Amino acid sequence: MPMADITSLWEDLAWERGGRIVYLVLDGVGGLIAPGRGGTELQVAHTPHLDALARASTCGQLEIVGPGITPGSGPGHLSLFGYDPVRFRVGRGVLSALGIDFDLQAGDVAARANFATLDSEGRVSDRRAGRIATDLNQRLCEKICAKVSLDFEGQFFFETVSEHRAVLVPRGEGLGDDLPDTDPQRTGIPPNPPKARHESAKKTVRLVRSFLDQVNQVLAAEAKANGVLLRGFERYEPIPSLRQRFGLRGVCIADYPMYRGVSRLIGMDVVPHPGGVEARFETLQSIYGDDYDFYFLHIKKTDSLGEDADFDQKVAMLEHIDTLIPQALNLSPDVLVVTADYSTPAIMGGHSWHPVPVMLSSRYARIDSVDRFDEYACAGGMLGLRPGTHLMGLALANARRLQKYGA
Repeated sequence: MPMADITSLWEDLAWERGGRIVYLVLDGVGGLIAPGRGGTELQVAHTPHLDALARASTCGQLEIVGPGITPGSGPGHLSLFGYDPVRFRVGRGVLSALGIDFDLQAGDVAARANFATLDSEGRVSDRRAGRIATDLNQRLCEKICAKVSLDFEGQFFFETVSEHRAVLVPRGEGLGDDLPDTDPQRTGIPPNPPKARHESAKKTVRLVRSFLDQVNQVLAAEAKANGVLLRGFERYEPIPSLRQRFGLRGVCIADYPMYRGVSRLIGMDVVPHPGGVEARFETLQSIYGDDYDFYFLHIKKTDSLGEDADFDQKVAMLEHIDTLIPQALNLSPDVLVVTADYSTPAIMGGHSWHPVPVMLSSRYARIDSVDRFDEYACAGGMLGLRPGTHLMGLALANARRLQKYGA
């Protein structure tokens, strides 16, 4: 049965009865064996609680989007939540805007922005401007909004997200989103010029070109953040919520705007910024109860340390997370899932296409022979290798939230 048909069947069978589901998403947790290190980050890390949970779970691997496809954060999480990421295509700009509580309206076009460093020849020397502080970002956004003027019957917003990240939102009639990123995704070359891939985006391209030309002048004197790169253009249109599709009242415990945004997109409540990793588990404990059926706890550092190619610190972060796992276990959720939205091997320094390990603990799960939580051990688990979207169906079934199909 095609993936879209399966998710539609879950919608038909789902009811607002059954147990509670907790998703613990260790962003980018998957890795590769590092030369001279004796394994992947998960294999090297000392994680007795995660390993004990694996021995009490059914395990496997998830192919988040498809064979050989490297997922972004948005598609990665939509897949885990049961939304086919090919059918539900959502740009990073929309998720970033929703993630900072921006009042995004249907028809708005949103793009993720990075403050960047450009050299004297206009080439990108640092795509993140040295990860500037958020307060500097706010000052620069205010400066841009005060000095940039766009000639159209509408308005634009340029808002701080965090550190080097911002979001651009033009609002007006006749704006299309079919234009590629200006971010070249590598250094040593100039930003990509704005261009339309379809007639519907020509007005947007004209506005973006004018915006970037003026921004370059406004930021010319800045030591690091003297340019802006844009990616993930998307025209915002609401999509069905978790409650509408699967009868789930969801809540998000995350700090980064991207993940707060994807949660809002599918109708979850989002708690105030929880702060550090420990605070997220504390928040889970404090809100766990009758108000929600689905709890999404997100940890970013496993991904960012992988992107920084810092094998040792990613290992250390995994060991720290492991010490907090008992706090989730003590809640005795009906279903506890531990997995990732994609792999970010430290030896690659970026997202990859490799499947991610997954374990699902429930009183109804068939316990397999997997004895530790890592990529290679989970490959031998009973769940096998399956599409990322299957996870939601399995979680719903183990929480007894799906009715019987047929007579």
